[in-house]
Amino acid sequence: MKPTSLPVEIAGHPLVLSSLSAIFDPTLRCLFVADAHFGKDAVFRARGIPVPIGSTADNLMRLDILIAEFEPALLVFLGDLLHAREARGKETLDALHIWRAQHAALRVVLVEGNHDRHAGALPDTLGVEYVQEPWRIGPWALCHHPQVVEGAYALAGHVHPVYRITTRTDSLRVPCFRFGTACGVLPAFGSFTGGAREDGRVVGEKVFVVVQERVIEVGR
Repeated sequence: MKPTSLPVEIAGHPLVLSSLSAIFDPTLRCLFVADAHFGKDAVFRARGIPVPIGSTADNLMRLDILIAEFEPALLVFLGDLLHAREARGKETLDALHIWRAQHAALRVVLVEGNHDRHAGALPDTLGVEYVQEPWRIGPWALCHHPQVVEGAYALAGHVHPVYRITTRTDSLRVPCFRFGTACGVLPAFGSFTGGAREDGRVVGEKVFVVVQERVIEVGR
């Protein structure tokens, strides 16, 4: 099934939620992605845990799809671009360099997250700008850790939000976007990441789940 997107209004501003676990701001022409965790599979293998190869290629392919669809002028990673220091190996960095060369005109900014500090700085040749949270652009305060920022609406990652869908006989945890009154949290973009937060919705929160390449608002 082809990925789809859903236009929404958050804090009085238009956004587009993609079923590829990203957000696009059509006014700023900015694409937001959280928790890509590039090289996580390589980290596991380096630590002696046998896992399949291919999460970096899958992440880059989905970024290519998003860039082709939305044609952003700016791509912002909301923290945890790399998973750990072992992710800076030749295999992962070579793939990132090839991808970056294909999108050389695209400005790429990383709001530094906790995994990025542990992984160490990316090579300058990747052309990624590092900024600290909260980084303000337009009406948004771009963060890694969910927080309240005075005078702006925060967009963040870090917690890998999921939502539990339950029937009489079964239940399923699916990625979701969560938008509170002052802060919105994106699902993890990385294809080799789990989900963490699945607690109930708080007052005033909007939840959009990603199911079968669709973005669907959860009814109240």
